[in-house]
Amino acid sequence: MRKSWMALVAATAVAATACSGQGGGGRGEIAAPPSDPAKVSGEITVLTNRSDQIADGTLEKYAEEFGEVYPGVKVKFEGLTDYEGETKIRMNTENYGDVLLIPNSLSVEQYPTFFAPLGEAGELSKKFDYTDHATVDGQVYGLANIGVANGFVYNKAVWAKAGITEWPATPEEFVADLRKIRARTDAVPYYTNYKDGWPLTNWTNAIGSPGCDPGSYDSLAKTAKPWSPGSDLHTIDELLYTVVDGKLSESDPTTTNWEDSKTQMGAGRIASMWLGSWAISQMRTAAEAAGKKPDDIGFMPFPAQKDGKFCSVLRPDYQYAVNVHSGKKAAARAWIDWYITKSGQAAAEGSISSVKGAPLPDTLKPFSDNDVTLIPQHQENVADVHAIDKASEIGITVQDYRQKLVDVARGAADGDMDSYFEELNGKWSEAQQTLGG
Repeated sequence: MRKSWMALVAATAVAATACSGQGGGGRGEIAAPPSDPAKVSGEITVLTNRSDQIADGTLEKYAEEFGEVYPGVKVKFEGLTDYEGETKIRMNTENYGDVLLIPNSLSVEQYPTFFAPLGEAGELSKKFDYTDHATVDGQVYGLANIGVANGFVYNKAVWAKAGITEWPATPEEFVADLRKIRARTDAVPYYTNYKDGWPLTNWTNAIGSPGCDPGSYDSLAKTAKPWSPGSDLHTIDELLYTVVDGKLSESDPTTTNWEDSKTQMGAGRIASMWLGSWAISQMRTAAEAAGKKPDDIGFMPFPAQKDGKFCSVLRPDYQYAVNVHSGKKAAARAWIDWYITKSGQAAAEGSISSVKGAPLPDTLKPFSDNDVTLIPQHQENVADVHAIDKASEIGITVQDYRQKLVDVARGAADGDMDSYFEELNGKWSEAQQTLGG
């Protein structure tokens, strides 16, 4: 999977270099915010992972409100259930929408190949947070709608039924709590969402939480064996492995379903899932639909403390970008800016707005009440980390290696945790040495 994606990137890079740029799709053309809404026109396609918001009419409502400001622009949405997988295929052509969410499997250095620059980092960083996550050579290629704190979305009613009233402070306590849930309730203690895959990639966003270190991800560039005992990746992946190995997750991960998992969480049939804070409101909506209390859904940090305090890494959610081949760059950029700054979507869903100075949402009140430290993720060495990751063919931001981790833990693949970590360390170390790290 990793090799085929890198081949796809190379092929697309060649195709993009040969692009003529006709129809407003020229490479290097800045997708600048339009100054006069009346002069912007055309139909744009927005690729989204929120198929649920297409079905319930939420996105169409936003499009109608946008149309009141930009009457000459028609917005069409295309929902992709397997967003990462389907986008990979689409990006082997020039037809991947006008606006899209930047896939996690792309490294920042590849952004100029696929996306139009949105403006200079110095200017955009005055208005939006997280621009450093999408900056190449001083140009920003993606804007996040929301920031995300990372933690376990959990059903408080289920945990209380199991007799658990305090957040676990260590991985061992977390596993012990899941065992209580297994013994005392009918709920699945932890749900991997293995089949959809992308939820497994979110475990990488825990890097930095165990040691409360904003530079933990950056340090991978200089770490020969990231899965050594005591490291963040070892702590994170050991916890996932232990949960699955201990039969504390769903019985058959190959049949999981993301949309159904929200219903099950809301109804109390699933006790916990590792996700971003964006998921809280979705789970609360599911709880209400199931006739349960929305407040039954809570959010807890990774089970580790530094100096007696929990830490959660704060990072951008998917970043919105403009297809470098789009012939409607002005309209595409108008949608992105309006959606982020004017739609009210972040506040409506209890998310952290990327607009500078926006307050934390009520969904994170438990974090503020319990003095959870929100830490940023440093980006100084991220290009080196991505280069090593690419050369190693591990893919720490894609789902494959953690799906194998789950397979090993459940006995569907050879080896054990130690042998798999040794394999990962070997690949990383070899790639690092090859690149001169």
